[in-house]
Amino acid sequence: MSDEPQLIVGSAAGTGAPSGRGKSSGRSGKSGKGRKGRPQRTGWRRLIPTWRMVLGGFLLIVLLVAGGLVSGYLLVDIPPANKAAIAQSNVFLYSDGTPLAREGKVNRENVPLSEVSKTTQHAVLAAEDRDFYSESAINPVAMVRAGWNTATGKGKQSGSTITQQYVKNYYLDQEQTVTRKVKEFFIAIKLDREVSKDKILEGYLNTSYFGRNAYGIQAAAQAYYRKDIGQLNTAESAYLATLLNAPSAYDVVSHPQNKRQAVARWHYVLDGMVKKGWLSRAARHKMTFPAPSAARAPSGLSGQRGYLIEAVQDYLTSNGIVDEQTLARGGYRITTTIDPERQDAFAAAVRERLMSKLSNDRKVDSYVRAGGASIDPKTGRVVALYGGIDYTKQFVNNATRRDYQVGSTFKPFVFTSAVRYGATTQDGQTITPDTLYNGDNRREVIGRDGPTGYSPANEDDLDYGDIDVTTATDNSVNSVYAQMAEDVGPRKVKRTALDLGIPEETPDLHASPSIALGPATASVLDMTEAYATLANHGRHGHYSLVSEITKDGEQIKLPSREHRQAIPRVAADTTTQVLQSVVDGGTGTAAQGAERPAAGKTGTAEEDKAAWFAGYTPDLATVVSVMGQDSNTGVQKPLYGATGLERINGGGYPAEIWAEYTASALEGKPPTEFDLRLEDGSGVPDDVPTTPEAPTGLPPVVTTPPATTPPDTSVPTLPSDLPSAPTDLPTFDPPTGLPTGEPSAEDTGGEGGDQGEGADEGEGDPGGLEGG
Repeated sequence: MSDEPQLIVGSAAGTGAPSGRGKSSGRSGKSGKGRKGRPQRTGWRRLIPTWRMVLGGFLLIVLLVAGGLVSGYLLVDIPPANKAAIAQSNVFLYSDGTPLAREGKVNRENVPLSEVSKTTQHAVLAAEDRDFYSESAINPVAMVRAGWNTATGKGKQSGSTITQQYVKNYYLDQEQTVTRKVKEFFIAIKLDREVSKDKILEGYLNTSYFGRNAYGIQAAAQAYYRKDIGQLNTAESAYLATLLNAPSAYDVVSHPQNKRQAVARWHYVLDGMVKKGWLSRAARHKMTFPAPSAARAPSGLSGQRGYLIEAVQDYLTSNGIVDEQTLARGGYRITTTIDPERQDAFAAAVRERLMSKLSNDRKVDSYVRAGGASIDPKTGRVVALYGGIDYTKQFVNNATRRDYQVGSTFKPFVFTSAVRYGATTQDGQTITPDTLYNGDNRREVIGRDGPTGYSPANEDDLDYGDIDVTTATDNSVNSVYAQMAEDVGPRKVKRTALDLGIPEETPDLHASPSIALGPATASVLDMTEAYATLANHGRHGHYSLVSEITKDGEQIKLPSREHRQAIPRVAADTTTQVLQSVVDGGTGTAAQGAERPAAGKTGTAEEDKAAWFAGYTPDLATVVSVMGQDSNTGVQKPLYGATGLERINGGGYPAEIWAEYTASALEGKPPTEFDLRLEDGSGVPDDVPTTPEAPTGLPPVVTTPPATTPPDTSVPTLPSDLPSAPTDLPTFDPPTGLPTGEPSAEDTGGEGGDQGEGADEGEGDPGGLEGG
């Protein structure tokens, strides 16, 4: 037993340590202490890195990043000017492969920075990069923020400085790839060290795209104000700087519906100049928005070609297929959906039925404009588009502009919504084509909680008494449809319009009873898409203007064209039945000239500034609008007296153009009857007079008037001594206001798809819209 302690002591002595420390050291493996008495971490604590490990890892990352930056800087050279900086032509083809147009000739005139005033330079800096002269070539914070916003679905955003944008425009391309961004990063750093800020700004001003095919600030000054760059004032310079953010979209001449956004951006630029001390507040407050001059189109885009090219370009950029600047650089081969024979037929119909009636002796005739669009409802392809008499004379595309009220062509969406949601009248009767309504002039709309204070006028202030929905549609009775919109729920009506294809951003698309009268300013193309959905039994797919696009032989992916059942088929088909009556014996009888089964609706904008006809056969949906606009001022004008008539309404020239075009477009194709699945109770009772004559073989009517006090169901006979239509502008009493309280139970109940639109309730009502 005496040997063991000796061994221990000997061991301790052998190390030169006291026996007591030797015991302590011998227990270190069990007590958790390591060398020099440091405790060792056990259990989960071993998973946490020590501060030495963190510091070492950080230093390693720093070294790697620094090495990568140095290597990238040394390996990436400033390349020669990109060939794409010299734009190529884009080739546009009809659907059959025949040439439509060749577009893309570069409009550019480089100028030295010394010819660009400091005011113009400061406006551009205020718009794009206010700290350009004091910051480095890159802005890491902005790049991270833009990347995060893009990754989180807030849209693609640029974190680039002016230097980076110049590198992208002049040396690289527009592709959103990691390789391109890395090259841009290093070239910008190297360029910033080797070239002065003034030279970079000069290059940026000469390579940036401003819309109207204008490359560079000098070309932009000529395109928008017909001045040399040195002649621009501060307000004009700020507008050109505004265009850099969205070149064509902020052109308030070709896209008047975007003026609010363009003006807001213009204010942003001026406010930035004030903030940086480049402009005094006093001078800032005196400025007014400088409206640009009318655009001048290249002669090669005369006739309908320019309108078609513009519409196709908007389609490509708005759908994210190609961005605007990349498209403007050219090199694309684009096959459109436009059928050349139908396109020629549309232009011929407008020329024959309308333009041939105009006279230089009547000033009002100079206001006349026309727009049209035609879609194959089964495929969603736009087969013809009429934008105006000539793109080089009337630059604004009347087929795609969104600044004219659609009038009563919106009414079918109210009835479609009624069938879709199984809506009822105030006395609980299901709304069908035969449901009775009071059609008296200026009848106050009644809500679930009582009178609303809104009393719309009928066209020519006519009283109709109690009439069924079909007759009210035939005669476009405003008082009936305003009440129906309230019965259905304005938000449900709006929801149905959106599902049919009306864009959500359509101006004046407000959820109030007046929505039935069409104050919304959807484009002709928008309305054609919605009517094509009705023709396709409620199946909707966004329209298409391009069937194929290639560059350098490689195809570019196009958006999916899948159709979906946007509304129940019975709702669409029952609406079609009602609209057939409009053509058979209502306000749209001129459409019978197509000589095939058709459904349609007329419409007239407030003060007769536009007249519409929207119609379809089973094979083709087409909308035509005749508009009034002063060419010099751009102001919308009434069409009273145009072509020598007291007034122009939807049942006149628009329906006649529709009929002639449809007959030509479908020539050789046998007429096709509508295949309809109707709402229960959509028949017509034998004891109710109708216009036109009631069809036979329809299901029995479900809705009947109350048995206690049966209403007078006869169509009122109009007095023979009614005055003729006025030759001057009609006047309308303004509505007494719309309800501003909580939405009715019909608006808020049941359908989940109608929630979230409450902000539109109580919007102002235009009043006085005519039924067309």
